Amino acid sequence: MRRLQKAIVLSLAALILLPLPPAARAADPFKDWPAGTSPQEVGKRVAENWAARSFEFEQTVTQNGAQKPKRQYVIYPEICAWYGALTVALLTKDRDLSARLIKEFDQFLTPAGDAHVSRQSHVDYSVFGTVPLELYIQTKDRRYLDFGRGFADRQWDKTTPDGITAEARYWVDDMYMMNVLQAEAFRATGDIKYLDRASLATATYLDKLQQPNGLFFHAADSPFYWGRGNGWYAAGMAELLRSMPKSHPRRARIMQGYKTMMAALLKYQAEDGLWRQLVDRPDVWAETSGTGMFAFAMVTGVKEGWLDKKTYGPAARKAWLGLVKHLDAESNVSDVCVGTNKAFQEVGPDLPTQLKFYLDRPRKTGDLHGQAPILWTASALLR
Repeated sequence: MRRLQKAIVLSLAALILLPLPPAARAADPFKDWPAGTSPQEVGKRVAENWAARSFEFEQTVTQNGAQKPKRQYVIYPEICAWYGALTVALLTKDRDLSARLIKEFDQFLTPAGDAHVSRQSHVDYSVFGTVPLELYIQTKDRRYLDFGRGFADRQWDKTTPDGITAEARYWVDDMYMMNVLQAEAFRATGDIKYLDRASLATATYLDKLQQPNGLFFHAADSPFYWGRGNGWYAAGMAELLRSMPKSHPRRARIMQGYKTMMAALLKYQAEDGLWRQLVDRPDVWAETSGTGMFAFAMVTGVKEGWLDKKTYGPAARKAWLGLVKHLDAESNVSDVCVGTNKAFQEVGPDLPTQLKFYLDRPRKTGDLHGQAPILWTASALLR
């Protein structure tokens, strides 16, 4: 009898140690990554790529035969990539990388460094506060909290008739810049006012810019579904929703807008896993920054249980693997649309001319607009 019991125990142990069959592995779309494509590996590579860079205010360009700083202030793509690198380092428990990324901020606590931090009332500059807030979350150093919270509070010093920040331009781009800053302020302080602000802005923009097909015009006077513009909104909603209590009065409205958008994106994803420079135009070139933002939003939705895993998990996985194929040996992502104002501002109201403007935007490799979303997505996969 004892021999029989021992045999049964050994047989069960052997079954437990056997690798899962393919069907069982397929139940989790975010496991069993091909070699070199795991979020740990890719996140590390792209975060190190960011850590090795200098800020644009430290770089020079030639103007009229003289060398001048490329930019006066830290600008939003740098903040977006830095924030993503910080979360990757935290989630992978890479203490060395974390220490280097945190130390990088010390210069901005000095008068010389602070001179490169703009307090202009503009979403592209206010988002700077995201990094010190994340540093406070990770280190509990009050200097970072005071620094970062100042940006979140100043953003709401002046409001529009809608009750949202006067920084609002009603461009889709705004909704990531506002939401990540205000959400980080909530995560750092626990003060619900930051979620109230961001959710009011998000709901107001939803009512103004989301179209019946679930996508967003770049702006009311630039009625095209620009890829990264839609990506900013998708990522902004995901950042906000992952911190909103289920009881929050505006959560249902934002979740409705989010799910409507995610359903629309499923229809437009190409076989290579990417989305296009204009989301609704399958004949247009594949663009990586918008794709990275959509991937972040979808992965977050699946992980949080907002989206059906069987439907959206494979799409998010395909997007991630498609993005990784666009990384070169130095971990620079290719086919990134350059910084883009709304078409109306650049070329006027003629719609064919606006269309040409979006289609003809230059593409870069290693542009931080594209590097940042890969870091966000790696973090989402690691959470």
